[in-house]
Amino acid sequence: MRIDYYSFGIICVDGTKYSSDIILYPDGSINNSWWRQEGHNLHINDLDRTARMQPEIVVIGSGANNMMKIEKRTMDYLENICSRIIVDKTEKAVKIYNKLSPSHAVTGLFHLFC
Repeated sequence: MRIDYYSFGIICVDGTKYSSDIILYPDGSINNSWWRQEGHNLHINDLDRTARMQPEIVVIGSGANNMMKIEKRTMDYLENICSRIIVDKTEKAVKIYNKLSPSHAVTGLFHLFC
């Protein structure tokens, strides 16, 4: 999968536009209705399928203005299921995802708004 572009509230993956937060899994599947337990906070409970996929790398786009927060407990959990975690504003996270995904098992979690 390749992310064609991202702009506030819109992400285009392989020619298909999405206007809600999404998760891209290493097997090519997409969760295009990703809702977190607590809006702008990422919790362990939000990562059930991500853990089952056992990605090598998790790339997290934390929003256009970096507003989605990740609890320390959640980061610790992610460190146990993958070898690398990258968190950045969604615009930069998209670029990182595109660079890494062709050669690594990457899960991308992208918050499209704030």
